[in-house]
Amino acid sequence: MFRLVVPLVLAGAAAMLPGAVAAQDEPLRIEITEGVMRPMPIMLHFEGPDSEDGLVGDIRSVIAEDLRGTGLFEIVSPEEGPSAGFDSAVDYVGWRMTQTEALVAGRVSLTGDNIAVGFRLFDIFAGEPLGDGMQFDAPREGWRRTAHKIADQIYTRITGEDPYFDSRIAFIGETGPATRRVKRVGVMDYDGAGVKWLTAPDDLVLSPRFSPDGGTVLYTSFASGIPQIMSLDVETVESVPVTRDPKAMSFAPRYSPDGEWIAFSRETAGNTDIWIMQVSNPGFVKRLTLGPSIDTAPSWSPDGQQIAFESDRSGGSQIYVMRADGSAPRRVSFGEDGADYGEPAWSPRGDRIAFTRHSGDGSQIGIMRPDGSDERLLTTDSRNSGPSWAPNGRVLIFTRLDGEDDRPALHSVDITGRNMRPVALSEAASDPAWGPLLP
Repeated sequence: MFRLVVPLVLAGAAAMLPGAVAAQDEPLRIEITEGVMRPMPIMLHFEGPDSEDGLVGDIRSVIAEDLRGTGLFEIVSPEEGPSAGFDSAVDYVGWRMTQTEALVAGRVSLTGDNIAVGFRLFDIFAGEPLGDGMQFDAPREGWRRTAHKIADQIYTRITGEDPYFDSRIAFIGETGPATRRVKRVGVMDYDGAGVKWLTAPDDLVLSPRFSPDGGTVLYTSFASGIPQIMSLDVETVESVPVTRDPKAMSFAPRYSPDGEWIAFSRETAGNTDIWIMQVSNPGFVKRLTLGPSIDTAPSWSPDGQQIAFESDRSGGSQIYVMRADGSAPRRVSFGEDGADYGEPAWSPRGDRIAFTRHSGDGSQIGIMRPDGSDERLLTTDSRNSGPSWAPNGRVLIFTRLDGEDDRPALHSVDITGRNMRPVALSEAASDPAWGPLLP
């Protein structure tokens, strides 16, 4: 869809007023530690053909919502500062007087059914551009992804963090009463737009999980009467069975980071263990855990060398980490007051494991180091479950039961716990799985 990213000549930079603004000692940067109390004021100016005011406004609106949704940025109203233009010299003095810290000057062009969106980012207090200008070319119908890509560039340049706006989330859409709930696998943009249903409403499904390249979704289907794992092509919406054993329940699948293996849970004769399967040779399977306990919910470390999982081998449910061959299991969660831990999700950065903590106060989302240290809860409401990481390892999405009828809804929170936001969806949703950045 996106043909090329093109560096632009920085005409605005060459035209800035020399010496008009004293350069600051450090480049413009938001340091994300324990949360930002005061969002950075940023102005977004986008222009284009008069006949396309709606499209230009839509692109600006998506970029603004992406940045505002991080809790790190405050979007400045165009009426609050001097005039701006894509090819105009930046009035650093005038913008500085408004306390605006960053300016984005963008332009939308159309050629037939294609659009080109260029932008430049300026550091107002330093009085200079922040990085090269860029241009994204795409079909007109790809304008939302174009906006997400530009927002990713702005976010990355100012925070130094990896991007995550141009990504998708798989989830379970739920309709009907709680006693007869219809569940479907869907995918959507990270912000809830562009929902696409992948399974029929007559097939009970659970636990969708993306492949590392985002082209395939694994999920658990009850169509045969016994839970089995299916593999679904996101583009063609065609499913094929991954497991077929009528005597064993197979569920909770996860791809390895290289996409060559699938870890999953298998229940036989009342005992549930962690197994792995070779994707290129589904007939080759290996059991990694063995014992009377319930071992489930495997999650690979990003280097593929370890697997976190949930087990009740010590009594209550706790999180354990073992090598990818099943050796050297060790317990890493030790909650106080008899709390249970489950649904581990290893961060793409490898530095944290997210989890659901169950106690007498309800269920909370938290994070800990892979050795169990530095445990922190990110939620305060008591009905949360199923965390999944954004591609940059800074944000989590999870399920929350809302209202008196326990309607499931998706929410996101950053690892500081200070930016909790609902995902805009028209229907109930649960069991989210964040996919990789789109190409």
